[in-house]
Amino acid sequence: MRVLGHISVVFGFLGLLIAVNGASAQAYPSKPIRLISPYPPGGGTDASARIVALALSEQMGQQVVVDSRGGASGRIGTELAAKAPPDGYTLVLGNVAPMAILPGAGAKLAYNVARDFQPLSLVATSDYVLTVHPSLPAKTAKELLALAKAKPGELTYASSGLLGGPHLGGELINLLAKVNIVHIPYKGNGPAAIAIMTGESTMMFGSGPSVVPHVQTGKLRVLATTGPKRSMPNLPAMNELLPGYEVTQWYGLLTQSGVSKEIVERLHREIARAVTNPKVSQLLSNLGTQPVSNTPEEFAAFIKSEAEKWGRVIRNAKIPVD
Repeated sequence: MRVLGHISVVFGFLGLLIAVNGASAQAYPSKPIRLISPYPPGGGTDASARIVALALSEQMGQQVVVDSRGGASGRIGTELAAKAPPDGYTLVLGNVAPMAILPGAGAKLAYNVARDFQPLSLVATSDYVLTVHPSLPAKTAKELLALAKAKPGELTYASSGLLGGPHLGGELINLLAKVNIVHIPYKGNGPAAIAIMTGESTMMFGSGPSVVPHVQTGKLRVLATTGPKRSMPNLPAMNELLPGYEVTQWYGLLTQSGVSKEIVERLHREIARAVTNPKVSQLLSNLGTQPVSNTPEEFAAFIKSEAEKWGRVIRNAKIPVD
């Protein structure tokens, strides 16, 4: 009888543990979630982060706070996210530069994407837009390339930072068109757009959020898009002029490796729900991005393929990494 009594106590204790753990899992999130945006306000990453954060806040009944940590082509914010506790309360909006280009290039990083991060889902993809100041004599992308050939080393292009998508967009033009357009890095697409508007630089490959408002007010002019085909009816894709040219931006949510399977699954469900919400989809579309979601496994495979692709481009173009 004493043994049976001990067994009853043990099973009773186990039942209590299960109930407590179950309640804890169901209670997530029980406090605000931080969403790190590794670029400053004014660009596509930060704008997308704020749209997604608002949707997740409404769905999950807990505030998702955007923490903008720009600099070093997304390295600073991404490193901060990698060091956060694996408890599901810190997310990062990753994009092509810190998650694929820098690792693919073999850059010295304080984080390892495969080791430190748990991909959750893509959120949106977009082309970059080749943008110039309205006073530039070139009215088309073809005229711009002709101008670059006539004035080697005189034209410049602004970017969101070294080894970001916009940086490689310009280097790929130099490589394929055999021109010399000089790169000037800034701390994000927002500051780069300001540089074009003030005449500090000639052109840029901007994300929709960083350039569309200025195009609408006539402060900037767009000449082409950078995807595999036209994404705007009246604008050519650069690969119509330069076969093989393709540069796209993407945004996706990740958390830390070690976050519980239950929380990962919950976050994935909430992200997929947010992206398919018509209001959220419209807001993302208004930024010039295409809403999309996928599974954690698919997102991980996508990041790996992007790193391999850009690693090859950087080596072929002989772009210095550090």
